[in-house]
Amino acid sequence: MVLSPDLVLVDVNEAACRVTGRSREDLLGRYLFDAFPDNPADPDADGVRNLQASLHQVLRSKEPDTMAPMKYDIPVADRAGVFEERWWSAINTPVLGPDGQVEWILHRGVDMTAFILSQGRPREGTALSDAEAMEVELYARARELQRLNEELRRAHARERQIAVTLQEAMLHSPHLARHRDTAVRYLPAAGSLNVCGDWYEVVDLPENRFAVAVGDVVGHGLEAAAVMGMLRSALSVSVRAVEEPALALDALGLYARDVEGALATTVVQAVIDPHARRITYSSAGHLPPVLLHQDGTCVLLDQATDPPLGARPKHVPRLQADLSYRPGDTFVLYTDGLIERRGEDIDTGLQRLTDALARHARHSPERLADALLAYLGVSSGARDDIALIVLRL
Repeated sequence: MVLSPDLVLVDVNEAACRVTGRSREDLLGRYLFDAFPDNPADPDADGVRNLQASLHQVLRSKEPDTMAPMKYDIPVADRAGVFEERWWSAINTPVLGPDGQVEWILHRGVDMTAFILSQGRPREGTALSDAEAMEVELYARARELQRLNEELRRAHARERQIAVTLQEAMLHSPHLARHRDTAVRYLPAAGSLNVCGDWYEVVDLPENRFAVAVGDVVGHGLEAAAVMGMLRSALSVSVRAVEEPALALDALGLYARDVEGALATTVVQAVIDPHARRITYSSAGHLPPVLLHQDGTCVLLDQATDPPLGARPKHVPRLQADLSYRPGDTFVLYTDGLIERRGEDIDTGLQRLTDALARHARHSPERLADALLAYLGVSSGARDDIALIVLRL
């Protein structure tokens, strides 16, 4: 059976119709669990729950999921309310689209009913052969493994939800909603709990100016996210107090010395003055932001780059630079997961980024952000975390 991401049946082959006793016309276009609900006469029925968990796991992980044998009764065609006992072994496989997202799920089920009913339930007074006993034992172990995997899946889902809630709270940027021509993207490394040490921030300042920043704490997961939350908050306070990017990073660097896990963090802070049409910026070891002109030409903001936080044994005032922009230009800040690739020079990644920006210079910020992720091959995640801000000036 072929399912859409919202678990609607979009295609079934002849074998699926034969084994379920249903026609294509009866199945196509229906929600899977409307077509195949749990048996209401079986209080222990858990087929829907198990299959649903597997399918959602495939949608999240974009990886195939093999299910242990399970009991999943199916409705008898033309006999309303009547279900037939069935046992299945199933594999659910994602089919990814050009954007790296799950476009379809292939559900392949093997009907094990005859085996289970004949081997798992010997007639009274008869004994199982050694081979039959082994098959029954293997089946029992598979069912136990399925139960344990389900418990682990639920525990992981709870942990992931807690992590996501924590990350969303730490990344909340109340001033961001006022900047309608700004798009942000946040992609944790593939396989992570959906939390990371990268961050973005937008802060409004007096006289119609505003500050934007991105940063990257070394490491992944909850520990990096906790450090990120402290540094992000400290920088947000600092830039409000001093309003100069270099001074804000000076204060953040002093604070980072007392935060375990904060050293070697990279961050770039910029202040934008729409009246003067100028960007003032300072970088602590971070990759250069890009100013994209409407004609597709790009300028790297690399004239005020110092070492990462805590890299110097003694405090040294940080560099600061500025440049002008024209209305309609686009300002792009990002973390290294967007462009760095293992075994590749960083200049190659920067060139790939500016090529992508030039190719899509006329896009809106939202479309440009998505186009960048797709062009750079990270729409469905990368080896490293990614934070991205695309701002139309």
